[in-house]
Amino acid sequence: QIRKALPLAAKLGVRILIENVWNQFCYQHDGPGDQTADQLIAFIDQANSPWVGSYFDIGNHRKYATPSQWIRQLGRRIVKLDVKDFNHQTNTWAEIGEGTVDWDNVRAELAKIHYCGWATAEVGGGDRKRLKTIKEQMDRVLG
Repeated sequence: QIRKALPLAAKLGVRILIENVWNQFCYQHDGPGDQTADQLIAFIDQANSPWVGSYFDIGNHRKYATPSQWIRQLGRRIVKLDVKDFNHQTNTWAEIGEGTVDWDNVRAELAKIHYCGWATAEVGGGDRKRLKTIKEQMDRVLG
């Protein structure tokens, strides 16, 4: 179905991005915490198109593997980031920078792949004070 959409995506200049959401696509939901990105890479690469890539959700992936490992593996396929944090010890969401995501390694791997795309905070919003807090958290963890 993605291949069918490629001509229109190219015509409109719109990327088709596959996000690593908790739907058991290209990983085992109750599997080990050291899963690789191999299946997602194969899926993206099958399209053989610059219009198909990864919308990598850093926090979503902490449950299944080290996010920096997936960033290294996905490399240039990453077009956009969702930023949130997860505590894999308590199996709960956390404020950005307060979970178990290793943000130093995430930053290092993003630098190695020369990532310069969008990063969206996927967290609960609120008033100006809350938005300021989210901005400060993102600045702190992403550098």
